Amino acid sequence: MTGAATVAGARSRGLLVRILPPALYAGRASALLERSVLSYSRAWLVFVSGAVEPLFYLLAFQVGFGRLVTEVVGPDGPMSYVAFVAPALLAASAMNGAVFDATYGVFFKFRYSRTYDAMLATPIGPLDIALGEIGWAVLRGGLYAVAFFGVMGGMGLVASPWAVLLIPAALLVAFAFAAVGMACATFLRSPSQFDFVQLAVVPMFLFSTTFYPLSVYPDALQVVVQLVPLYHGVELMRGLSVGALEPSMLLNVGYLVALATVGVWGTARRLGTLLLR
Repeated sequence: MTGAATVAGARSRGLLVRILPPALYAGRASALLERSVLSYSRAWLVFVSGAVEPLFYLLAFQVGFGRLVTEVVGPDGPMSYVAFVAPALLAASAMNGAVFDATYGVFFKFRYSRTYDAMLATPIGPLDIALGEIGWAVLRGGLYAVAFFGVMGGMGLVASPWAVLLIPAALLVAFAFAAVGMACATFLRSPSQFDFVQLAVVPMFLFSTTFYPLSVYPDALQVVVQLVPLYHGVELMRGLSVGALEPSMLLNVGYLVALATVGVWGTARRLGTLLLR
């Protein structure tokens, strides 16, 4: 079985190499993922700090604000406010972990240390760089999600067997934001322009139905909110957390998959244009 899987994997890689130009893809994205793991192996406090912030939010709602707002209308009827907010904070945690690596980390490797120029002197191509860096950002976002999910379980906020799908959903959210974030990072020219990243991330965190349902918005603003990427991650996770499976969740998944695809394509194209001139 393992041999058959290996052969199938080799054939798929060979097909991809034939479809894409050799200068774009060489099938070595795993080398970048391994490099990132080794680089961060002695910086584990970075992961702790990234996981702690959303946990503080969750605990604050549990012992503070959650006592004032007892119940809200969720995907499957009334639910406690803390249970309503928890999956949204999980989505935000995956987003923040992925965006940090895909923007800040990529920018300094791209503009200052010139890490990617050195990589492209090897058989690694721009698509390898895109997939490797995005893969590391997804892994980091996934680690935050696992830690957060464990706290949710400890606080009794896991109400359905379907909630186990929150982890794959968080990985999808991280993938979408990492891909788009890395593409955007190639357009930044100075560290001061990271203010634009925060200008996009903070409003998404606050207004993507993270803390209150979509129905509180006027009709016109509801349409705008439904176009925001994090909204689809929040709604997907909130439905899974209570086991309220709806056909609209397929739309949420499709939106995030499309966003990730466009992000990977855009990142590889930008790296190829800027570094292979």
